[in-house]
Amino acid sequence: MTVTATTMTPRTRPELRQSTVAQTVALSKRSILSLWRQPSLVVPSLIFPLFFAALGTSSFSRATTAVPGFPAVDSYLDFALAGSVVQGILFGSTVGATALAVDIENGFFDRLLSSPSTRSGIIVGRMAGGMVYGCFQTVFFIVVLLPFGLSIKGGVAGVLTMAAGGTILALAVGALMSAMAIKTGSSEAVQGAFPLLFIAMFFSSAFFPKETMSGLYKTLAYINPISYLVEGFRDLTIDGFSASAVVRAVVIPAILAMVAVVLALWALTSRLGAR
Repeated sequence: MTVTATTMTPRTRPELRQSTVAQTVALSKRSILSLWRQPSLVVPSLIFPLFFAALGTSSFSRATTAVPGFPAVDSYLDFALAGSVVQGILFGSTVGATALAVDIENGFFDRLLSSPSTRSGIIVGRMAGGMVYGCFQTVFFIVVLLPFGLSIKGGVAGVLTMAAGGTILALAVGALMSAMAIKTGSSEAVQGAFPLLFIAMFFSSAFFPKETMSGLYKTLAYINPISYLVEGFRDLTIDGFSASAVVRAVVIPAILAMVAVVLALWALTSRLGAR
């Protein structure tokens, strides 16, 4: 009787890379599908920014010519687009982090950690849904508002840049809120933190230019990074395509995203260490 011994050979680096990519893609598909299968979670992030844009246009249309320092625009709608996009992305990206917290609460997240899945893929996969949705929101707001008089001076290049900026901003917000979800393991904590993002947005130049502000409000708007990325989107809309607009609309969100992803991975490492 002959016994044949078999040895397990470690996988090569390309095989590990392919496995990591496949796992990340699978988790990303799950994240994207979970968003579209729950319209009650995503529809508000499409409706409320449009409502604010309509309300602002009807209320502040005269401000574009009557208020000193207001940038030259064809209509307040052109000015309001950037704020609507950022507002929608802040709202929509929180949904993905809330879903991650729910995974932690029901034990699915721990089962993922117990499986031989890549740790970074778990984080990236969950945030992928928010990134796709952030890109969709940006294009959706532009398409919906075009018939009402919106004009994009940056043209197709400006729209594509805003879509890229919206995608990266969704990653930044999603990673930041995911870090909180992993750290607390509570969907209520994530939802409770969202108003802080909303307050930060209102203390920016999302709805009115910094040049027209005064006092503490103006100071906060100048140190608020949201002001500068909003102004990048706005410049692409009302001034045209330029290098400075691209930097503010894409590079600033990218820097925020890198910091937020590091925080999310740190939170995951801390959670693994506490097990």
